[in-house]
Amino acid sequence: MIIQISLESGTTIGYLAKPSKPNGKAVLVLQEWWGLVDHIKEICDRFASVGFVAIAPDLYNGVSAKSPDEAGKLMMALSISEAEKTIRSAIETVLAVDGVTAKTVGIVGFCMGGQLAVYAACANPTTISACVNFYGIHPSVSPDYKQLSATLYGFFAELDSSVPPATVNTLASTLQDLQKDYTFKIFENTNHAFFNDTRPQVYNKEAATECWDKMIELFTDKIN
Repeated sequence: MIIQISLESGTTIGYLAKPSKPNGKAVLVLQEWWGLVDHIKEICDRFASVGFVAIAPDLYNGVSAKSPDEAGKLMMALSISEAEKTIRSAIETVLAVDGVTAKTVGIVGFCMGGQLAVYAACANPTTISACVNFYGIHPSVSPDYKQLSATLYGFFAELDSSVPPATVNTLASTLQDLQKDYTFKIFENTNHAFFNDTRPQVYNKEAATECWDKMIELFTDKIN
């Protein structure tokens, strides 16, 4: 269902999915550059189907894109500081939902949202205990990895020109030097957005299924 999320500067909307049998844990889902589209809402519903309360804050405040050109313009116009405030408010909102007993949340993002998920985890180390980054990219987002306390999973695509394996390996070296708890996997013969089953030209069912299973395991174990 669509809900209102209170902000210091007003309100924005978000999509909230509640399970019939909650497991006490909550997850934030951050959009791709397209906006809060049906695919993101369906991911929230999938989380709810296995017991998690899931919320997807609308980082574009009601606007969505239908073409890559539109999406790119929306992504580049996004205020990162305001997006982080929205994410922080969404954390407070979902932790207050009936059935949520955990004190921390998990966060997952895709493409633009993947980079923002890591950024948010670094900015909110006491409330985000598990983070999943699907092929995250945003030229204006620079997470402060020193502040990261969440367990981080990263899922990447071998054929992704936006986040190539060399970039992934460089990030892995940074996290290793900082002694952070992370696990990365680069899936062979996959493309950017391979998790998105609404895009058959890039969707990879085998990789997407493996990522989903590992993500559920991570959130079950680390959200507390």
